[in-house]
Amino acid sequence: MRKVLVISVHPDDETLGCGGTILKHKSEGDMVGCIFVTSGNDHQKTLIKEVVDKYSFDFSESLNKPEITLDDLSLTELIPVFSEVFNRFRPSILYVPNRSDTHSDHRKVFTAVSACIKSFRYPFIKRVLMCEVISETDFSPPVIENAFLPNVFVDITMFRDEKMEILNLYKHEILEDPHTRSFSAIEALQRYRGSQASVQYAEAFMLIKEIC
Repeated sequence: MRKVLVISVHPDDETLGCGGTILKHKSEGDMVGCIFVTSGNDHQKTLIKEVVDKYSFDFSESLNKPEITLDDLSLTELIPVFSEVFNRFRPSILYVPNRSDTHSDHRKVFTAVSACIKSFRYPFIKRVLMCEVISETDFSPPVIENAFLPNVFVDITMFRDEKMEILNLYKHEILEDPHTRSFSAIEALQRYRGSQASVQYAEAFMLIKEIC
């Protein structure tokens, strides 16, 4: 059994970025937890408990930070919070936001979390992957240092329907076609990532650390 921890900057990031992968980990008997860094908007706040139940998370924590204003917080405020949770849960696998996502909250959380994955201080963390969140990762400025270059693909074909059912809880956050955060665009991305791995549906990640 592996211990897996997902860092969800806003409620729905966990499902958009790695919902199928979470369900796959659970099916394999892994212990999976989730940190909700912000509570999101008023509608999202009411959904966190339901989402936690849908995924059957073994552990969850809501930090209740205000969204859009994380950039106003110092790293000395954020780093100890993540450090404490990591040391308490002791995950071996981390799913974290992409470092160059267009939302400043995502970038700030990545920077804070990066301070908590040093091997000499957190030796239990063996694998760290950055998630792809549609309408955040794909909207980052098109310069080479911001490129999301996936090198890990997780086959979520068996879990795709359940993921989309959970995503439907966040229907107020979903946009109409042809916008990028629409159900059809999310479906297309999963099919495209699947085609890269020769499966029907997949989620893609950038592996930034692995200790074997």
